[in-house]
Amino acid sequence: MQARFSPSVASRRFDFILLPEFSMLSLISAMETLQNANLCVQRDFYSWQLCSQDGAPVQSSLGMKTDVSKALTEIDRPCDVVVVGGERIHLHDIEPLKIWLRRHARDGVRVTGLCTAAYALAKIGLLHEVPATLHWQYRDSFEECFPHTVLSPEAYVSNQTRCTSSGGISAIDLFLDFVGQDFGEATASHVAESMCYNAIREVQKGIRVDVPSQFRAKNPRLARTLMEMEQNLETPLSPQDLASRIGISVRQLERLFRSQLGSSPKQFYMRLRLRRAYLLILQTQMDVICVAMACGFQSPSHFSKCFRSEFGISPIQLQRGQSPSMG
Repeated sequence: MQARFSPSVASRRFDFILLPEFSMLSLISAMETLQNANLCVQRDFYSWQLCSQDGAPVQSSLGMKTDVSKALTEIDRPCDVVVVGGERIHLHDIEPLKIWLRRHARDGVRVTGLCTAAYALAKIGLLHEVPATLHWQYRDSFEECFPHTVLSPEAYVSNQTRCTSSGGISAIDLFLDFVGQDFGEATASHVAESMCYNAIREVQKGIRVDVPSQFRAKNPRLARTLMEMEQNLETPLSPQDLASRIGISVRQLERLFRSQLGSSPKQFYMRLRLRRAYLLILQTQMDVICVAMACGFQSPSHFSKCFRSEFGISPIQLQRGQSPSMG
């Protein structure tokens, strides 16, 4: 399949910088898209190399050590830098990346963050007042830590020199966008077709990552209620306020939640707030009292009691390293 027109550059190299516990799925999704693009345009237009902060192998979120070809300081004239994040992004030392990336970002290098890497890019100072996205599990803590970065509800953001994706196969969509910029949308569609991804791509365009999939609902009234809950975790709304906002009675609201979710609105709302608290404790250095207030609890003792009832552990114990699985 021939490209409709030639891009403005003869070739394009992507330098993938792997952070500890990086998402293997995000990395493979991006590289497979580039490989299929080369096949579609019938030349090796795209190339890539794996790098780490110090040149040493990096362990992925799957626990596998991945060899790299270069350290940051050995990368020659970067043009497209892709930082691949993953689990516990807030705990890893990124000082070498911070120094190196700040220097090159000033030269107009396109910097892309996959999965949770937006957290690292914001920490480095590259996303100030720039729209971004990242994995939904880290959105709450991200908003607390980086209030000047606008989180997009889209699966990916392609914004000139600052691009991000929310994890998993959303990297395919972002890199198809890059292919479209270089060769046109027709070629990007050919690449998606070669990956048997066209149908999925259409579905992905309507996916939002600001609300987890298990909390989305087909019933429009339920969906609106869940959105109101998600947007008002710090100052919870009463059942009366929720019902009023979507134009039904409290009794109708109760029946809706019982039939669709097997829970009362109050119980479900509480679980949303506690889930957010759990993630904030894991992903930030916030005091437990601050976490409680950020999730709509005025009483630390009440917060601790509800938290223990939900997760079988106190907030303090979780903060100290005891981490049971979330339900």
